[in-house]
Amino acid sequence: MKKESTPQSETNPESETNPDDEIEELEIEEELEIEEEPLDEVDLLKLQLAEKSEEIKQLIEKNLRSQADTENFRKRIRKEKADSIQYANENFIKQIIPISENLDRALTAPNITIENLKEGVEMIARQFHDFLKKVDVKPIPSKGKKFDPSIHEALSQIESDEHEENFIVEEYAKGYFLNNRVIVPAKVVIAKNSADKSSANETLIDEQDTIPEEPSQDAEITS
Repeated sequence: MKKESTPQSETNPESETNPDDEIEELEIEEELEIEEEPLDEVDLLKLQLAEKSEEIKQLIEKNLRSQADTENFRKRIRKEKADSIQYANENFIKQIIPISENLDRALTAPNITIENLKEGVEMIARQFHDFLKKVDVKPIPSKGKKFDPSIHEALSQIESDEHEENFIVEEYAKGYFLNNRVIVPAKVVIAKNSADKSSANETLIDEQDTIPEEPSQDAEITS
């Protein structure tokens, strides 16, 4: 009897499948299905809330840092301002000290005479005037000028025939500009018209009003 032959497809080793490979493929397909599964609405809201919470946290930290920087800046400005006020006159004092020392030397010099004292005072005055020019302090022009209430202070008025009314006759105390700004007004005396001059002017005006007009040359002469 002949033996029955087995088909090649059944005996081919390449056509056989490995059970382990099939299990692995099934697991991969399950993972893909899980990854592709969309989030439900609650999970999506939780995720968005977590993202917003993180953004808010970062903004709060940034705001706190900004507030700290601002406060440090304010403290630094306050300190610089306080130092500026405290030492604002430092340069001025440094320049005025030599003038004060020269004045003390002039007063305490041995064997002082009126001439020596006068020379010393004149030297100190020149030194002081140079200092005023250096800091841009200028005297206000007054005597012989027309009174200006913005730069002059009138202490009194006197009658004067030599000056026009409201012109400055005398200067009691000098006034000063600092960078073209009035820091001390000049104290002055201004002129006003005398009573005699005013009455004379009024009389002259009245006489001019009462003088009769001369007859015209073209008028006819009656016999």
